[in-house]
Amino acid sequence: MKIVVCVKQVPDTTEIKWTVNNTIQREGVESIMNPYDVWALETALKIKRQISDTFITVITMGPNQAECMLKKAIALGADSGILLSDRKFAGADTYATSKTLSQAIKEKCPDFDLIICGQFAIDGDTAQTGPGIAAKLDIPQVTFIEEVKEIHADRLIVQRKIECGVELVEIGFPALMCMLLQTGEPSRAMAAGVIKAHKTQINVFTADDIGLTSEDAGLRGSPTYVSRAFRPEQRGKCIFLSDINELESAIGGENG
Repeated sequence: MKIVVCVKQVPDTTEIKWTVNNTIQREGVESIMNPYDVWALETALKIKRQISDTFITVITMGPNQAECMLKKAIALGADSGILLSDRKFAGADTYATSKTLSQAIKEKCPDFDLIICGQFAIDGDTAQTGPGIAAKLDIPQVTFIEEVKEIHADRLIVQRKIECGVELVEIGFPALMCMLLQTGEPSRAMAAGVIKAHKTQINVFTADDIGLTSEDAGLRGSPTYVSRAFRPEQRGKCIFLSDINELESAIGGENG
């Protein structure tokens, strides 16, 4: 089985800074792998543990510093890494990002069976990139997945979260799935994995390498933009209550 895991570097801070174009400033800010993408990778590793001939490619779009994140993914058990790095990619919205990633997958990993993404990125929370990739590759997608229940060579059975509870869905291949956060601890790199990551060459591609022009990618290829970024003003106080007695006391105090 051939799996592509899409990952993203996000700022390791709650103090987000913005550029003059109202895009997130990433240079000079410590970065981590998006927590939802950690579980996308963990899901791929779970499949690999059951299907031994699984090959995992981790792909990201970002600056050169994102190579370190790909190396960490390889240390955990991924087999190869692709970094899409080009000034033409800067300022991309979710439409341009999904277009760039889908084009790279089509060009560099055309025989994939499964694409796994995190459901959200904590620096945007749009949940649009994964579905956008599926739409552009014209493949089925399953979102809001909590857990992979069964792993077979030709299909997966997954549990996804819905408004009124959960449901089980069977996924055939090729397909794309988006993972939610999970409980427990994700895998940790072993010494052999760290050595493998050190020896593995990360493949770096530009827009030209995957057949995109400056009109297709980045800020110029984005139909949407952030017109203003701000923190919402606090409208009132919130009181946390642990039992009914506190509730009655709080209500009595307000009425008194």
